[in-house]
Amino acid sequence: MSGHGHGHGRARRLLHTLRPHAHEHADKVDSALEASAEGMRALWISLAGLGATTLIQAGVYALSGSVALLGDTLHNAADALTAVPLAIAFILGRRPPTRRYTYGYGRAEDLAGVAIVLAIAASSVAAGYAAVQRLLHPQPVDDLAAVALAALVGFCGNELVARYRVRVGRRIGSAALVADGLHARTDGFASLAVLLGAAGVALGLPWADPAVGLLITAAILGVLTQTAREVWRRLMDAVDPALLDRAESALAATPGVLAVGDVRLRWIGHRLRAECDVTVDPHSTVVRAHQVAVDAEHNLLHALPRLSAALVHPDPQPRDGEDHHAVLAGHR
Repeated sequence: MSGHGHGHGRARRLLHTLRPHAHEHADKVDSALEASAEGMRALWISLAGLGATTLIQAGVYALSGSVALLGDTLHNAADALTAVPLAIAFILGRRPPTRRYTYGYGRAEDLAGVAIVLAIAASSVAAGYAAVQRLLHPQPVDDLAAVALAALVGFCGNELVARYRVRVGRRIGSAALVADGLHARTDGFASLAVLLGAAGVALGLPWADPAVGLLITAAILGVLTQTAREVWRRLMDAVDPALLDRAESALAATPGVLAVGDVRLRWIGHRLRAECDVTVDPHSTVVRAHQVAVDAEHNLLHALPRLSAALVHPDPQPRDGEDHHAVLAGHR
């Protein structure tokens, strides 16, 4: 039994009219669209930032001929395009549910997160390969000051984009956007490798550039592990246990709830859904049990800000060992 029918009785309808709640159906849709719009805005702003960084680096490469800088420039240009699968995911996520996709298209964000993990993995392979090749076949670098400046621009640009994407992603609950922010941070590490390598070459250490490149490859692998873990957890419907604690507390505090049973939460894109069992008075009427479920959902919507919907099932309190679900025992 689920609660969406706020306002049984004139007094409750009047109260909700005078005090509109952010969890009404239309407001939930607006909130989801607002989150998607904020995610899209973060994508386009960060794409513009990475595009400007790439153009600056490309200009310096044309003057210096630095192969390391060329690799970093191409790397940044390619990685900026990771905004494309995320943008497609946010656009798909706005589509309403259908009879085939009954939960909507929010999972597209998680698939975009997989694409980003693969891109980070490819970045680590490319960085490691380039470093090994540079160790085996050293190459001179001209105009080290310009190369160092361009590398610093690349690092700063990627770090700013990374912080922005991670902040917005965590605010709207998008694991894919957080992953893309961490990906941008790996690009900053690659740019930093060019900077440190140029410094080493300037000090007469031609092996400094590839050596630092190998260290940065290890750092990228560390970010890859963190990102893959986060995306994996989202795909496996993992949630922060603190969210479960908040949900159980909100249910237990609902008048008429005698006990809290199973509580299941899952992310679909950047929105939460809940399925909960609560125990109610066995002498309650159907209307009263339904009202308890409505009130429980009401409390959940306040306790979990990114909750889009909750299914609350009221069970009558068993007496003398009776099992109200015995008929289902052979089907579970």
